Parts: sequence; C-alpha cells; structure tokens
Amino acid sequence: MRKEEMSLEDVEFIKILAKTDATILQAGMNDATRKRLDEQVGVILREYYRENTMDTQETGWTEKLLEKGITENDGKAAIACARRLGIDIS
Repeated sequence: MRKEEMSLEDVEFIKILAKTDATILQAGMNDATRKRLDEQVGVILREYYRENTMDTQETGWTEKLLEKGITENDGKAAIACARRLGIDIS
C-alpha cells in the first residue's frame, strides 16, 4: 500500500483509537496490532498531526480523514490514545 492510501482497516483502527480507552486497548494488544499501529496507522496520525500543528496541507491527511468521517476531534482523540499506547506521534 502506498503511503498516500488509507485502507478501510486503517479508518476503522483510527475510529477505534478515537472512541476507546487506551487501557482497554493495551490489555488486548498483541505484537501484530502494535506493529500495525506503529508502522501504518502511526504514520497517518504523525503526518496528520504535523499538518495540523504546522498548518500545512502537504500530505492531505486532514481532508482524507474528513472524507472517511473522522472529525478533527476524532483525530485528536486518536492521537492522544496512540500516545498513551506508547506510539511516538510528534
């Protein structure tokens, strides 16, 4: 998958991060899930974070997430949850 693409699984993962307590996710997380979070979803969230903190639209993740029904508040919640899970976002 190219970096500019987002799978349905990525969208669902971000929605889960936005709506679920990190403690619950941590308890059920295995190595495969952590790897996906860090290597795929984490990349999306890192670029989304940079776009919104540096006020750039170079990757277009903000628009792509909005098209998939992920609001700015959902994005912020997903980033916060990912950080609590130990994923480096910034």
